[in-house]
Amino acid sequence: MAPDEGVDVETGARLHFGFGNLSLAGERLYGAAGVALDEPGVRLTARPADAVRCEHPVARRCAARVCDLLDLPGVDVDVAETLPRHMGLGSGTQLSLAVLSAVAGVYGRDARVRERSPALGRGGRSGVGVAAFESGGFVLDAGHPTERFTTDRPDDGDWTVPAVAARHAVPDDWRFLLVVPEADPGRADGREDDSMRAVIENADPDVADRVAGVVQRRLLPALAEGSAERFGSAVGEIGRLNGAWFADEQGGVYRPPVGDVVAALRDATAVFGAGQSSWGPTVYGVTDAEHAEPAREAGHRALDAAGVGGDVSVVRARNEGAAVSTGDAR
Repeated sequence: MAPDEGVDVETGARLHFGFGNLSLAGERLYGAAGVALDEPGVRLTARPADAVRCEHPVARRCAARVCDLLDLPGVDVDVAETLPRHMGLGSGTQLSLAVLSAVAGVYGRDARVRERSPALGRGGRSGVGVAAFESGGFVLDAGHPTERFTTDRPDDGDWTVPAVAARHAVPDDWRFLLVVPEADPGRADGREDDSMRAVIENADPDVADRVAGVVQRRLLPALAEGSAERFGSAVGEIGRLNGAWFADEQGGVYRPPVGDVVAALRDATAVFGAGQSSWGPTVYGVTDAEHAEPAREAGHRALDAAGVGGDVSVVRARNEGAAVSTGDAR
């Protein structure tokens, strides 16, 4: 690669619908479901350098870690677009893996995203973000063996990203309503670890059986048959069941003011199911191209009903992994 050539990486966000099991009574812990979105997204460019240079502080720390991992002299990373942090859209994983792919590409290395994600602190519980970066679509991961992941996750790097148990392309006419209320960011880092520890210590194992029934009898058949209505109903129910595990930690089945937004969306005929992505505050709704505009209007009405401001958009799923381009390929 010529000295002034760079590597561009572009990827989208992800929604996290919930986990399959959070009880230590089960053989496997976590096991997450989610979907890759085409937007909002991450766009960045990396170029070779003799030191690590980047104005974006999170990307700079990640670039330094990647250079250490790959024994590289440095890199110049320009972040053109990134996701809002801790809003339930997978910002940390998507940015970290974009930086990894760009820096590796600059020096002609194989990024080996799945293998190296743990060293960047990614894939410790949910494998949805890593799988979304790799190949897009709807993802159901296999979780971790319970004896490896108890109330405390291992140190960064001391795990493998959960395997993909099922992956489906999302039908072209499906759409996802995103309602982002003006609210505090979701939990992350040490605060998230503390909350997850409390949840797992007290999780009702019967909830996992109910989630498994929804996944097997409703969610996967809806995907296979292309029914947005039944898919929306299924992921909304998975989110509600997950909320029973998280209620004590987040102040209810959904964190405030998400519950009021979700309740308002349930009355919208253009929205087939709604829930909270990860720790929120982003609320998702499932709809299709025919109902996109009424769904958008329902999103604005839901914010009004909850008495909060916020942003509303309707986006497509992303059925491919991150786009990496170099030199003349751009």
